Amino acid sequence: MVLTFPRLAIAGLTLMSTFAACANEPTPAVGSAPQSTQTERGQYVAQLGDCIACHTAKGAAPMSGGLALKTPMGTIYSTNITPDRDTGIGNYSFEQFDEVMRKGVTPSGQHLYPAMPYPSYAKMSEGDMQDLYAYLMQGVTPVKNANLESEMSFPFNQRWGLALWNMMFLDTRPFVPDPARTDVINRGAYLVQGLGHCGSCHTPRGLAFQEKAMSDAGSSGKHYLAGETVEEWQALSLRNLWTVQDTVQLLKTGQNRFATVSGNMVDVIHHSTQHFTDADLTAIASYLKSLPAGKDELPMPAVANAPALAPDTLFSSRGGLGYTQFCADCHRPDGGGVKGIFPPLNGNPSILSANPTSLLHITLTGWQTAQTAAHPRVYTMPGFARLSDAEIAEILSFVRSSWGNDAAAIKPAQVAKMRKQLDPQTTDSSAFETPRLANLLSASNADQVMRGMRLHLQTKALLPDNVGNALNCTSCHLNAGTVADGSPFVGVSAFFPGYAPRAGKEITLEERINGCFRRSMDGKPLPVASPDMQAMVAYFDWMKMNNAPGDKVAGRGVGKIDPGIKPNVDNGKVVYVQQCAVCHGDDGQGLKHADGSYVYPPLWGDESFNIGAGMARTYTAAAFVKRNMPIGFHEKFPLGQGGLSDQDAVDVPEYFSHKPRPDFVDKAKDWPNGGKPVDARY
Repeated sequence: MVLTFPRLAIAGLTLMSTFAACANEPTPAVGSAPQSTQTERGQYVAQLGDCIACHTAKGAAPMSGGLALKTPMGTIYSTNITPDRDTGIGNYSFEQFDEVMRKGVTPSGQHLYPAMPYPSYAKMSEGDMQDLYAYLMQGVTPVKNANLESEMSFPFNQRWGLALWNMMFLDTRPFVPDPARTDVINRGAYLVQGLGHCGSCHTPRGLAFQEKAMSDAGSSGKHYLAGETVEEWQALSLRNLWTVQDTVQLLKTGQNRFATVSGNMVDVIHHSTQHFTDADLTAIASYLKSLPAGKDELPMPAVANAPALAPDTLFSSRGGLGYTQFCADCHRPDGGGVKGIFPPLNGNPSILSANPTSLLHITLTGWQTAQTAAHPRVYTMPGFARLSDAEIAEILSFVRSSWGNDAAAIKPAQVAKMRKQLDPQTTDSSAFETPRLANLLSASNADQVMRGMRLHLQTKALLPDNVGNALNCTSCHLNAGTVADGSPFVGVSAFFPGYAPRAGKEITLEERINGCFRRSMDGKPLPVASPDMQAMVAYFDWMKMNNAPGDKVAGRGVGKIDPGIKPNVDNGKVVYVQQCAVCHGDDGQGLKHADGSYVYPPLWGDESFNIGAGMARTYTAAAFVKRNMPIGFHEKFPLGQGGLSDQDAVDVPEYFSHKPRPDFVDKAKDWPNGGKPVDARY
């Protein structure tokens, strides 16, 4: 689960970006264009305005229109703004273009819906408008793509009514700098109020869907950028936003110490704000910081929350156990996330907002990071619509009350209402039924099975004398053994005692567990009669569910991969660098917290599994990697796991499994009856 800083268009009444702005290098007053050609200046204006985001349908040529904008009144389609003379704006004079941009009236006299934010564009300078026109006419490739008619219901399909709307709400006066403000803040005000049209999403709307304020001036100015609900997202207040540096970082990279963007703001960052000059970003952030916070607004922090201990309710409440199972691998037990990858939940504005719309939206439908120069790898959180309304409410209520967070609990009815509005679709057709750790609380031997679960989850911390490296059971058995094809524990105990080719004999479940301690965790076996061993076995038995010996369990194990695929170690190194190093380290050393504890485990070296572990074998590891690594790669429930090609999945283990790692002292005793795999390391 990932919590973010969201933005989407307001009920079809906006079109481009929230933070996007349209102007150039700052100077006194509004600012002047950088020293470049007019077409280049216009391209920068178009980037600041994020024109490409709304005027480009998925898979279509840039600026050729056709993007559907759904509103409660019907669907509006963005128009072709390439210089094609038949279907685009190639026949527009500058005066006609200027009329469309400032008043929303086409050369034929047709009024545009205010999905085109011309009330904001009216504030643009003459120079910026000239530069934008030059770019669209000379710097964009003409594309013949006929515009689609809007599909608006009555009376909204009667465009003559828009003329009355303009008479009531359109202010065509250009931006005027405030002499009481610095040049930087005036520049930021121009960018935000003008082509940036940030108010289109972040300013409350009136009964006629007009923005209650177009600037922070006057008696109505208190409404400007004060936040609004936008297509099942909560566009947060931008007033008195974080520190200037934090806001600049968010606009430049898509994330900062407090939050990560989501919704259409992901595209805004990707196409638009990451390309702004640092001076313009600073101007925008300075202006937003200068706006006084509203009476009921959540104050934006200036200092990130320090790492917190896992709350006492992590293992004693249904919400805490749900979080442990479905969220903690990315957002961590301390709610601190993983820097540069997964956002923190402690102090996150979408978590703390009194309006949980964005929180519910993200949980049900998922999320992905913005692709920027600073963070080129896109991380994905799948939607959790497979969970029940009650489960989601339990988890989110836990999140909103942990690590110093103090927000109201979420009710199942709130989840149900949002689910009905969004109608989220799940793409996971797996027959595997994920056991719910929250149900451990109702087991007859709850204390014992809870201890067993925690021993699988926190093996190193709870059994330091038995674990000789940095791994836990959950390093291979994902989410405490509850993930399909991630070595789940479902039904496993029904297969023991059973014959083990590596041992050459029938072994018990306890012997199999101790094999992992000796090999994967390079440590010492647990005494079979010890309470901890019995707790681990009890957890396995709880996970057996209704399975009997010989039952075929969907998702059991890690699946298979074709052993005929010839490994390419050179490609394996390339894939490792691209897909694995961010979590497991450039040199396989793993990823650590500041205190030295591990976030994600090492893949080689003294702190990794030894040569006797199954993961030290190319094709065994390849099957695991194929279905479980990397996480956050796509929308597969629950970790966005897997997604590499078969070849890449074979090549990566061929690379990391041959790296230096501890020996296994009893290797000579393995496979006494023959049948040693060809990829064994000894």
